[in-house]
Amino acid sequence: MPLTLIDTPEGLVGYLNTTRFGKGNPVCAIDTEADSLHRYRESLCLIQFAAGEDCLLMDPLAIQDLSALGGFLRRAVVWMHGADYDMTMLKRQFGDLPAKVYDTQIGARLLGERRFGLADLVLRYFGLELSKTSQKADWGKRPLTPKMVDYALNDVRYLLPMADKIVAELRAKGRYAWFEESCESARKKVFERDDSREDAWRIQGSGKFDPRSLACLRALWHWRDHEAALWDRPSFMVATNRQLIEWSSALAQRQALDLPRHYRPDRLKRFRQLLQAVDALPESEWPARAKLQRRKRDRDFDRKVEGLIAMRDKAAAEFDIEGSLIASRAALEGVAAGEVQPSAVLLSWQLAILNLDA
Repeated sequence: MPLTLIDTPEGLVGYLNTTRFGKGNPVCAIDTEADSLHRYRESLCLIQFAAGEDCLLMDPLAIQDLSALGGFLRRAVVWMHGADYDMTMLKRQFGDLPAKVYDTQIGARLLGERRFGLADLVLRYFGLELSKTSQKADWGKRPLTPKMVDYALNDVRYLLPMADKIVAELRAKGRYAWFEESCESARKKVFERDDSREDAWRIQGSGKFDPRSLACLRALWHWRDHEAALWDRPSFMVATNRQLIEWSSALAQRQALDLPRHYRPDRLKRFRQLLQAVDALPESEWPARAKLQRRKRDRDFDRKVEGLIAMRDKAAAEFDIEGSLIASRAALEGVAAGEVQPSAVLLSWQLAILNLDA
């Protein structure tokens, strides 16, 4: 009977020390599951692993010491699908990332696929439909149900054979170098990303807030965070970002709020304390507006931007890929304004397609 679950440190070390993995650079597929939809502090709850004929699960909630896996991944070539989140989880767990991470989603998009979810690609390459029944499951619960196990294994079961097909197509189209560079860039972004922002409360929609509205938003955000921690649930279950924006605007204008009816008395009490604290906060302690770089727009700038976008869209049509893969509008505006060198925001294959000097 094939091994499907590793849930002890000894089992993990024993499995990864098998001679078939050798001392070189083994190739494997990885996916992860967390409990971000169900807990305040997101935890790594499951690691799906495939290598050769193996397809199995590793249980981080049961295996307290995952260092053997961390060491293995540092020398492995790792395939993932939609790798940003999984790389973020691995970086948080191990403080490092595999030296090589290849993303089948990036590969599929560079081939021109517009439907590039894992289920879409498994259907395209293997003619199989994957179940989505456990997509929002609570992966922190034990034991895992048979449906959850099957769903989790399917996330890596097809990745390596699919990777072979995608690589063959990329090479045939002369785009494999694009793929390698794009994957390395994505890995670098995750590795260098600072996840400890002190101004995390400056959520989308607050860019034009005045200082008083920002003071309200900051207080509301920290109140929500505290409530979520007490409840051990994700913060959006206390209040959504949209609600925080609406409430901040209303509070800044001293309007009454219509709070959700399901709030418990103790939560309402802490909310009233929050209102008192905001009212008592002196203007000198209100947050300042974020400094936005104002770009001078004129006919010459607009002409340059439209010219670059036209060049990008022509190339996208020629290669039958999405224009955003070649360059975002924001990147092209920065180039047109002379704020950045093209090489600072574009990869070498993108520069070549657009005929731009580095």
